[in-house]
Amino acid sequence: MLFRATTDADLDRVTGFPVDDPVSKIDAERYLDELRQGMYRPEWTWIAEHDKRVVGRALWWGQASNTHPVALDCLHVDATVADRANVAAGLLRAGLRAFAQQGAPKPPLYNLTLPNGWRDDESVAAAVAWRRDAARAAGLTDEVERLRLEWTPEIGVPAASGRLVFSEGSDEEFLDVFRRIAVGSLDLETRRNLAVKGPEVTAREEMDFYLSCPGERSWWRLAYTTDGTLVGLAIPSATPYNRNVGYLGVVPELRGRGHIHDVLAEITRIHAEQGAELITATTDTTNAPMAAAFARAGYRTAQIRLLYSAPGS
Repeated sequence: MLFRATTDADLDRVTGFPVDDPVSKIDAERYLDELRQGMYRPEWTWIAEHDKRVVGRALWWGQASNTHPVALDCLHVDATVADRANVAAGLLRAGLRAFAQQGAPKPPLYNLTLPNGWRDDESVAAAVAWRRDAARAAGLTDEVERLRLEWTPEIGVPAASGRLVFSEGSDEEFLDVFRRIAVGSLDLETRRNLAVKGPEVTAREEMDFYLSCPGERSWWRLAYTTDGTLVGLAIPSATPYNRNVGYLGVVPELRGRGHIHDVLAEITRIHAEQGAELITATTDTTNAPMAAAFARAGYRTAQIRLLYSAPGS
C-alpha cells in the first residue's frame, strides 16, 4: 500500500474516485471549485494506492490564506478493501506526518459531518465506526460531538430586550473578556485548552482565531447592563461560505440570568441587518444551556459534527 500526496497529474483520479458512503461526501464539482480557490490543494489531497489503483482518499481543507490545512473534510476507503480502518489510519498517519514536517503547528482536526439521528441509521453508524477507529489509531483521540445550527430570514429577527447595551471595545478589553468567560465554560475544547495551556494562552488563541476569520473586526461587541456592568462579549463572524455566530459568552458571576439570549440576539441582528440569508453556528451537544439558547432563538439543527483532534492540539 502506497500513501502519498497528489500532484496535478492525479486530478482525474481524485475527482473520479467513487464515494458511496452516506457521510461527508465531497463531490467533484465542489472539490474543483474549492481547488481553484485554494481551499483544497494537491499537496493537501492524499491517496492510498494498491497495485496502482486508488483505494483511499483523504481531502484536507484550509482557507485560501492558510499555509497549512485546518481540517480533514473527507476520508474514504473503497468498500472492496478488507480492513478499511487500517488503510484509512495509514492514510491519516502519512498525511499528518508530512504536515508536521512542513511546519504545521498542530495536527489538523478531522471534521465528520453527519445527518441528524445518525445513530439510528445502521449504514451511517457503520460508516462512522471505521472512520472513528482510523482517527483514533492515527492519534486523533479527542472526540467532540457538536450541533451545526442555522438561522434563515423566515425565522425572524429578534427584538432587543433593552436589558443590555452593546458597544465596541479595544483588543485588550476583548482579550480580558475572553479570559474571564473561559472560566467555568461548558465548551469541551475550551475546557481542554484551559487544562493544558491555562487561561492566558487559551484566551489569546481564541481571539487570534477569530481575528483570522473572514468576518470583520468592527462587528465585535462588548455587552453591559444598563448600569455599566460588564456582562460578556458577542463575536459575529463568518466562514468562507456564510455568516457565522462565531463566539459569545457571559462572565461567570452573571451566568444563569438569561443574558446569553440577549447576546445571541445581538449577533443575529448584526448579521440580519446586513442582509445575511444564512447564519450558521455550532455548539457541543453536552452544552445544554447554549443549545437551549439557540433553540429559543429559532436556530434549527441542520447537521451533527463529530470532531477528532490530537490531545492538547
